[in-house]
Amino acid sequence: MFVTFFHELKGAGLPVTLREYLTLMEAMDADLASRRVEDFYYLARATLVKDERNIDKFDRVFGHVFKGLDLMTEALSVEIPAEWLKKMAEKYLTDEEKQQIEAMGGFDKLMEEFKKRLAEQQGAHHGGSKWIGTGGTSPYGAYGYNPEGIRIGQDKNRNFRAVKVWDKREFKDLDGDVELGTRNIKVALRRLRKFARTGAPEELDLDGTIKETAHKGYLDIKLRPERHNAVKVLAFFDVGGSMDWHIQLTEELFSAARLEFKHLEYFYFHNCLYERVWRENRRRWDHTTPTWDVLHTYPHDYKVIFIGDASMSPYEIVVPGGSVEHMNDEPGQAWLQRVTSTYPACVWLNPIPEEHWGYTQSIHMVRQLMAGRMYPLTLEGLDKAMRELVR
Repeated sequence: MFVTFFHELKGAGLPVTLREYLTLMEAMDADLASRRVEDFYYLARATLVKDERNIDKFDRVFGHVFKGLDLMTEALSVEIPAEWLKKMAEKYLTDEEKQQIEAMGGFDKLMEEFKKRLAEQQGAHHGGSKWIGTGGTSPYGAYGYNPEGIRIGQDKNRNFRAVKVWDKREFKDLDGDVELGTRNIKVALRRLRKFARTGAPEELDLDGTIKETAHKGYLDIKLRPERHNAVKVLAFFDVGGSMDWHIQLTEELFSAARLEFKHLEYFYFHNCLYERVWRENRRRWDHTTPTWDVLHTYPHDYKVIFIGDASMSPYEIVVPGGSVEHMNDEPGQAWLQRVTSTYPACVWLNPIPEEHWGYTQSIHMVRQLMAGRMYPLTLEGLDKAMRELVR
């Protein structure tokens, strides 16, 4: 079973190695899991998962390989509050279905029978009306029908009849397709790192202190500058209009970037880049910065990140005067081309799901101007963008 578990993890795309598998076996030989399913789960996860973004995949494989009566029996050691079960009935059942359950003895009877059948059942069963299995009309299992029951081993709702979903997972928000939070964004941004020691010498240099003390015969404390991420980032944030739908996600990205990068410069623009940008939205008309000045102030080793939905009229990109807010002398594409020519490491992050990009002509146009370096603002998309910037 453990060998199957290892191969299933590999098949799911987790970067597990034979060394990590042998480490898990050594831990099992030492009885570190205490012969409890929950302890084994955390031991296996700590041993085999090196990146928290893979926890969701690990959970899926673990649930698939180790599903069965032992695991379910272990889960029943947690007492289920009666009030919680009643709330579930109020939420999921009609008055008629509630009456049917009460006629059978209510939720207490349902859970009592569930425990009995877990203890009595000796193997898989399908198509019946009593045992835990698939198909049929049993109150316990999957892919069958019953007006009330406990759903086990089914990936989604079918008849909207379950009053309890027993195998619901908990770590879904670490998958690569979900919307990001500040914590997850920081994890992805850490791919864009190049450490250097900068600033005043304020950190204790332990190795240097030991070496100099041994050489001189008396305590000689040595200090050194702190180690910081030396990568320099220039970010352009699209604000206003359709970007109002993505304010929270953009703010989370901005917050994470400020924490991760010591050298971060940022400016705002609207829809497409033109001849001027600004640092404060409330002073966007009377306190702007010429885009030429930005290009001549920050050297070409800066990593450039555009954040915007690229959703606008195509005229705003290709026609002089096409901007919705002012008469621009040059089209937006001219300025985008200047930026990509000045900064070799340049990407565009788009908060719109990638499967919807084909419905908006301007997204296709901006993506072409970025030489295809547009990525969705998801954990997976951000990870790919960071890989592109560190090439």
